[in-house]
Amino acid sequence: MEYNFKEIETKWQKHWDETSLYQAPDKADPKNKFYMLVMFAYPSGDIHMGHFRNYIIGDAIARQQMMLGKDVLHPFGWDAFGLPAERAAIQRDIHPSDWTEKNIKISRETLQKVGISFDWSREIASCFPDYYKWTQWMFIQLYKKGLAYRKRGFVNWCPEDKTVLANEQVKDGKCERCGTEVVKKDQNQWYFKITDYADRLVDDLDTLPEWPENVKTMQREWIGRSYGAEINFKIDGSDESIAIYTTRPDTIFGVTFMAIAPEAEILDSLNIEGDFKPKVEEYKKKAMTRSDIERSSATDEKDGVFTGKYAINPYNGEKVELWVADYVLAGYGTGVVMAVPAHDTRDFAFAKKYGIDIKVVIHPDKDTVLDSNEMDDAYTDYGVMVNSGQFNGLVGKKAIKAVIDFAEKEKFGCHKVNFKLKDWSISRQRYWGCPIPIVHCKDCGTVPIPEEKLPVELPKVKDFKPKGRSPLADVPEYINTLCPKCGGEAELDSDTMDTFVCSSWYFLRYIDSKNDSVPFMKEKVAQYMPVDLYVGGITHATGHLIYFRFFQKFLKDIGWVNDSEPAKRLFNHGMVCDSNGDVMSKSKGNVTSPIGLMEERGVDVSRLAMFFTAPSDKEVLWSSDSVTGVEKFTVNKLFPMHEKLRNSKPDLKCYFKRDNLDEFEYSLYIKLNQVIKQVSDSFERLQFNTAISGLMELVRDYDSDKITNDQFNDFLILKTFQMSAPLMPHLAEEVWKFAGFENSIFKSNWPVCDESAIVKDTVVIGVQINGKLRDEIEIPMDCNQKTAEAIAFKSEKVKSYTEGKDIVKIIFVKGRIFNIVVKG
Repeated sequence: MEYNFKEIETKWQKHWDETSLYQAPDKADPKNKFYMLVMFAYPSGDIHMGHFRNYIIGDAIARQQMMLGKDVLHPFGWDAFGLPAERAAIQRDIHPSDWTEKNIKISRETLQKVGISFDWSREIASCFPDYYKWTQWMFIQLYKKGLAYRKRGFVNWCPEDKTVLANEQVKDGKCERCGTEVVKKDQNQWYFKITDYADRLVDDLDTLPEWPENVKTMQREWIGRSYGAEINFKIDGSDESIAIYTTRPDTIFGVTFMAIAPEAEILDSLNIEGDFKPKVEEYKKKAMTRSDIERSSATDEKDGVFTGKYAINPYNGEKVELWVADYVLAGYGTGVVMAVPAHDTRDFAFAKKYGIDIKVVIHPDKDTVLDSNEMDDAYTDYGVMVNSGQFNGLVGKKAIKAVIDFAEKEKFGCHKVNFKLKDWSISRQRYWGCPIPIVHCKDCGTVPIPEEKLPVELPKVKDFKPKGRSPLADVPEYINTLCPKCGGEAELDSDTMDTFVCSSWYFLRYIDSKNDSVPFMKEKVAQYMPVDLYVGGITHATGHLIYFRFFQKFLKDIGWVNDSEPAKRLFNHGMVCDSNGDVMSKSKGNVTSPIGLMEERGVDVSRLAMFFTAPSDKEVLWSSDSVTGVEKFTVNKLFPMHEKLRNSKPDLKCYFKRDNLDEFEYSLYIKLNQVIKQVSDSFERLQFNTAISGLMELVRDYDSDKITNDQFNDFLILKTFQMSAPLMPHLAEEVWKFAGFENSIFKSNWPVCDESAIVKDTVVIGVQINGKLRDEIEIPMDCNQKTAEAIAFKSEKVKSYTEGKDIVKIIFVKGRIFNIVVKG
């Protein structure tokens, strides 16, 4: 049988489709299910090698789980709304819906050619009304619980894309999509109150032992939980107070000024007067042109402006200057920070620049005294409290607790937990997104669309280009409506939702994708959830991978799901780079489609090359040269093994006994079981390169001419192709059929090693003479020195180096070393 990969691959893809091999059962056994999930794709063009790598990793695991007898759910869909698709459509002067649907068709065809085991009967696309109807339903549930709200405030604004960005979509002060510097803009915006879940999002990371530690660390740092105090400083000459949050209340007696964020609301209540007012207003305008990254940079020189106002330190009654400084961000804490120049590097530099007092209140220890006049920088470590009244002499945690306890006793402060995480800004001033199901009524305020009226459909308009406000605001037949509550004239919200809202619950819709009555049946979700393995890139660590955890927890709270976490295990695959080392990206124009490679070398060879080039979690430097070695192995060594089958029909569930095999056969049987264990372990770790290495060694050691036991010969060949099946499914299925099996190889049982035949009862060790390797001998594992000597001195090579010479000594370490020291 010739390896005609085009004919073989076409035949089996058609057969698998016709027999619904990949279709997950509607009723699954929760104890015997496996939910294999890969991150669904942006349909902004055909898939490239990065997608190819992601999806074949999931496919290999899904196929192995089929062979392990699991009810496998391996669905796929399209993250079809959002900026990537809209921007591509604008560049090509076509409508986003036309562009998106065309790309879905192209990408689907490519994925089907790759032979990915997706259950296409569950396919979803977030841009279709039958999906986003339920995204709108999710919004309304959040709204009902007070977790979706609208407020005016400063938001991240991308001048290029003309839309708001969530904090998670700003990277190094720039839009993660187009690289434009992000500025601050004051406007009304919808938010999800994700901060209500901050504690649970941090604490529940400890329940995810199969998530990568680096991802959990990134989430903990992004959420940024800290413990400290909130202290109220009264404004001098006013009944107003300023609340500050600090993690170092032990330095409170050293506060000599306070820094207020330019956008902090407290500035409006300070009644800044005289020459100070225009200076503050001018400074605020300048600060709004700078990104958060620039403002909080540790290296840039800090500046600010004095307001002419003071606050009173509640601990000592001293006056504290109030400054506006853009290194303070309104989003963290209260938007005001107490400044302790002697014990904070940034405050020290600021105080030196503007001639503000520097007061030492912490000494490193009782024997070391700091003098502010001699300090070149702040002392920032913990130490002994000094110049701090009744707290003098206290150290570290004990000092912090005492200071906070005093504030609570005197009712001007309290213990406080704070988070860097801010509420999720989800409004987008773009056309191509899920409409927000809210009506604005002048009498009733914000009113949700009744659930039975969903979806609010996105109209197909000609003018969809960004304008700084949503293009939908200029579509009167869309905007103008009646209030569901009072029946009066009202307007639909013109913004659309962040595309990350659509991707925060899609894994649940797969389970019941055709249901038009509810987003999903709770009973069906209970059968398949949680996801057993989620495969995707680490770039989503502090975005999607936080958002979908938030949605899962919310849905559990309102009784729609049973699990607190959506995915038991997360695996981040490495990126695929071009030959220059740059990550493949459509925005960079350096992507390579797998189609050309598959047409030239075949799907299975292409898959094997990607698996073998690097461990799955490491970066791949892709080139066509990666294919050559595995192609030779596949075509010249592995596939021809089917010709050695002897039609003996071995029982694949049984093991062989030592007495039934000769010495070569038993040695090969041990090798087979070692490789079965190695391949199974490699699949558990998703390190398919080591699985392939093991298979290559087994095929190398196989020699049909030396095998007399027909059943063992066929047993080994069939086990080899079973192990190969998840990696090269078409080839394995072809050989399985050739061997006479009626059912798919993926309905057969995954090989299980014979534990009694994992370790050989003999070992090969080197024989050294005066430290130089001269020969190798095979000896029993428990061999003593006397027996080893008898075997070694039968070797002609050993004899040639020792005859006629004095043997000074023999060094023997069981199973490892045999060294003869000779003289003469």
